[in-house]
This record gives sequence, structure tokens and C-alpha cells, in this order.
Amino acid sequence: MGKGRYLLKRLIYIIFVFFIISILMFAIYKAMPGDPVDIMLGDSKTTMKPDAYQALYEKTRESLGLDKSLPVQYLGWMGNMLTGEFGYSTQYKQEVINIIGAPMANTVILNILTMFVVFIIAIPLGILTAVRKNGVFDKTVQVLTIVGYSIPTFIIALLAIFLLAVKIPIFPISGVRSAGSTATGLAAALDMLRHMALPVLVMSVSGIGGITRYVRAAMIDVLRMDYIKTARAKGLREKTVIYIHAFRNALIPVVTITTWWIIGLFGGSIVIESVFLWPGLGKMLIDGLMQRDFAVVLTMQMFYVVLSLAGNVIMDIAYTLVDPRVRLEN
Repeated sequence: MGKGRYLLKRLIYIIFVFFIISILMFAIYKAMPGDPVDIMLGDSKTTMKPDAYQALYEKTRESLGLDKSLPVQYLGWMGNMLTGEFGYSTQYKQEVINIIGAPMANTVILNILTMFVVFIIAIPLGILTAVRKNGVFDKTVQVLTIVGYSIPTFIIALLAIFLLAVKIPIFPISGVRSAGSTATGLAAALDMLRHMALPVLVMSVSGIGGITRYVRAAMIDVLRMDYIKTARAKGLREKTVIYIHAFRNALIPVVTITTWWIIGLFGGSIVIESVFLWPGLGKMLIDGLMQRDFAVVLTMQMFYVVLSLAGNVIMDIAYTLVDPRVRLEN
């Protein structure tokens, strides 16, 4: 009953915050300079007679709902969004729902692969550095993780391109597949993985650095606890003490940083997708901003808002999974 009540409260909170943010985002983008109708009509202004262009302009403006007051425009936009109609893209000349499928799949694939790489490296590395605290291995990893965590992502991207795509042309610089490729099946998947290598490498560096340090710090704290000394005194194997008793109790702070890192990863991929011309949501968002394509931009922004709000609830639920002592109603 407590969990159900808690989840209901969180749902109400998410809905309230979602609408507040949506109003702010809508107001901000409406205040930005630039006329989406002019951009949509392109060169028609120079090729048509003034009267004909003005008639076309008014008709287009009416079809996009831009002739209505801002509150009416917001209610119409929000009502459509809640029913899965995200508006009309002035840049792509079609409904937003028809153009976000492929970019969303590309972004999700890129981020999931990055998360997989980060977790299989950072978690074991964090545990090992905690167990070998203050040793040569630990100090070396600490220096490398600080460097990786501190360097801006776009600098790492430029270095990776220079070293692994220009000086040593191992990986392609941009795109999702080779130009003119007609490969299918396994060959197509391998070609896509090759194009993903540099973006995933760049996005993984800071994630590995940050999560390794959090896992290490959490494990060091837990390994000092009396129950760990008791487990060792009982003659339990060291692996059992570390991976069963210590690591599970070290997961609470790790869950927090990991959840927020995952949320930030989707937002951070905007820069990477632009650098590597990866056709995902981030690149679409940047292109939409440049072209004043507000329907696309608002849709992308609300996706990140929902992701962030959902992350809060997922984090709380994850607490109860890793530590039964934590109760949602508290």
C-alpha cells in the first residue's frame, strides 16, 4: 500500500513538473527571433508576386496554427503531443512523428552501446582499485580517470578523430554506414559498429572515469565496515566477501550517480552526434535550432524532460532493489 501511494505521489509530481517545464519551453522558443513561416517558404518570397506571397504566407501561418494567441497555441500543441501528434516540421516538410523514428533508434543504439562499454569496464575497475587501494595499479587508474573525467568531450572527440581517423585511418569520421553500401544482415551490422566506434569511445571516456571513481569510493567505505571483517573472520572466500557482501552494499551511491549519468548521457550525445554527423536526436535538435523548426525542437526537448523525470522514479525504485532496507514510502 505504501509503495502504491508513493508511486502515485511521484506520478502526480512528474505530471505537474512536466506541464510547468512545457510552458517554460514553449514560451522560450516562441520568444526566439526568426519566422518559421518565412523559413518554410524559402525562396518563394523572391520568386512570387508580393500579393501572391502574402496570401500564401497567411495560409501557411493559419495551417500551422500560428495565427492564434499563444495560450491557444500552447493548448493545441500540448493536446496534440499527448495524443502522439508532435506537429509539422517546417524543415522536413512533413509531420514530426514521421521523421523521429530513425534518429531516435540511432541515438538509443549509440547510448545503449556506450552504457554497456562503460559498465563492463568501470565497475570491475572500481572494485579492483578499491581492493588494491594505494597500490601502483590504483594510483595509475586514478590518474587516468581524473584526466578522462576532466577533459571536455569535444576535445576528446577531436583528438580521437585526429589519431584514429586521420593519422591512423582505422575508423570512419562520420555517418552511420559506408557511402554507397548495400550490405545487409551481419555485414551491415558490422559496418554500423565500425562507424559507431569513435562516438562510443569518446562518450565512454568520461563515463568510465566518473563511475570508476564512485565505485571505488563506495567500495572503500564498505570494506571498512565491521560486518566485512566478520565475514572474513568466518573464513569466507575473498571473492564472496567482495562481490556478494561488499559490492551489493556499495551500490546505493553508485545507483545515484549511474542514473544521473545515463540521463546526462542522452543529453550529452547532442554534441557527439553533431561532431561525428551521427543522424540521431541530438543532430536533429541542433539542425532544428538552426532552422527555427520549433515543432522538432520542442519534441526533442520534451523527450529529454520526460527522460529526466522518469530517471528520478527509476532511481528510487532501484534503491529498493539493491537494498531491501530502503522503503519507498520513506
